[in-house]
Amino acid sequence: MQRPDALIFDMDGTLWDAIDSYCAVWNDTARRLGIDRHVTYDELRPLMGKPLEEIYRVLMGPTGADPATFMPLLAERERDMMPGLGGRLYPGVRKTLDCLAARGVGLYMVSNCGADGLRNFLAYTGLGDLMTEALSYGATGVDKDVNIRRLVERYNLRCPAYVGDVQRDSDSSHAAGVPVVYAAYGFGHIADPDFVIHSFPDLLDLYGTEI
Repeated sequence: MQRPDALIFDMDGTLWDAIDSYCAVWNDTARRLGIDRHVTYDELRPLMGKPLEEIYRVLMGPTGADPATFMPLLAERERDMMPGLGGRLYPGVRKTLDCLAARGVGLYMVSNCGADGLRNFLAYTGLGDLMTEALSYGATGVDKDVNIRRLVERYNLRCPAYVGDVQRDSDSSHAAGVPVVYAAYGFGHIADPDFVIHSFPDLLDLYGTEI
């Protein structure tokens, strides 16, 4: 794999783990609508990386809840709750990103989260100063491969790589013509990675750099 001139990051399972907070948001939404449903970490974990509509069908579809009512309230409760709840960055994320930025590597984000997900993440973690641009399915309404291609074209990226943790990340990045770095410490599995990292600082191995 060539040394990337830019890295495009997934969020959940790659940069942080915020599943406990997401569960709190889903459960608060269900409670406010009088729905007898308690979402757990183990239920939500294998769904990470999927669009919200798919997650809803698995978690709430059997309850008979009305998505036209549930989804807007879920977005509202996420806006209200996630800035305070946040998540847990994986070890070495900030230090590694600082090192990559100092070496001139372009840093971007593409996620299948909701419209406010990346904004909340960047505000909570303080990483907004390092990311050139962040695109989400919720904000653009298009799939991950399209958002990856948009960044490649917009910033004339010659040799980017996408960093993610589930097979959908690999499928999307390869569909966009971009190699994938598999974050093996994350939530899922990738069968066809171009490079594998077992901790976030392992990204520096792509550049022959140690912290």
